[in-house]
Amino acid sequence: MKKFVKRGLVTLVAVTATITLGLATTTVVNVVATEIEKEAIEPYGIFVSVDGHRMNVVITGSGPTDIVLLPGFGTASPAIDFSPLVNDLATDHRVVVIEPLGYGLSDGTERARTTENIVAEVHDALEQLDINSYVLMGHSIAGIYALELAATHPEELRGFVGIDTSVPGQPHMDTEFPTGLMGAARTLGLARLLLAVGGVGHEGGAYSDHDREQIAMISHRTSMAPTYLDEMAHIAPNFAQAEGRTFPDDLPVLLFAVADNEKNPDWVALHEAQAASVADGTVIPVDGDHYLHHTHAAEIADAFRSWAAERMPFPQ
Repeated sequence: MKKFVKRGLVTLVAVTATITLGLATTTVVNVVATEIEKEAIEPYGIFVSVDGHRMNVVITGSGPTDIVLLPGFGTASPAIDFSPLVNDLATDHRVVVIEPLGYGLSDGTERARTTENIVAEVHDALEQLDINSYVLMGHSIAGIYALELAATHPEELRGFVGIDTSVPGQPHMDTEFPTGLMGAARTLGLARLLLAVGGVGHEGGAYSDHDREQIAMISHRTSMAPTYLDEMAHIAPNFAQAEGRTFPDDLPVLLFAVADNEKNPDWVALHEAQAASVADGTVIPVDGDHYLHHTHAAEIADAFRSWAAERMPFPQ
């Protein structure tokens, strides 16, 4: 019995030592790699000072209508992520990609990631850039933030276009995430390891190897960082606050929604209900996954142009 206990203790010590050494290694590698990547990340866009922090904004193209793009939650580099859609739309529009605080090349912030604060910061940036009449286009959780922007600055919005956007009342948005453990995983370098194994996505011809390399480095900078985790912790209360909210009745709304959402069979119906809450609402189901703008950029851009051409006050 004593030999069994002794062997068990020896095994436990060996396993503990191995895990400790492994975590020490991933921690050091993460610190060193992060410092190297600071020089390798290529700058883009312009910085606007918001609440004492730098918010990165990318403006492309020109035309009679401004389109402001807002990313989905946790998008490492909104500018690169949206690039297939931007490249198409910017041929006849001015397209403004906002990288909210904590995203892309923007600074992080300690300010709580409530819907009100995020929207106020985005609007502050737009105001400084003298952008006060625009179509708001967003992906995923941007649909929740768009409701706040439409409520607080309805005179500025010419329309809202959702790319598989979140809607009030969608199920499973009351989840509490283990943000403490996730922050520890980042510090220990485990988040970097997981990204190396799982990849950054953005496969296919729309994104180059260089794009994916840049996205990976920016992901190491932003993913599971304090600002990211605080927004994650606010997902449930932000959705709860959005319950029952609608867009202004006179705001034209165009919603692209994944046609076959296996996790939520009522997905298109939820978007149809949101579209029905305004006088002029349209839903276009699209065969694809959540990141429709990765694979259906041309389809989205063409459908938007047709939709916008029929509506006032869109200037042509």
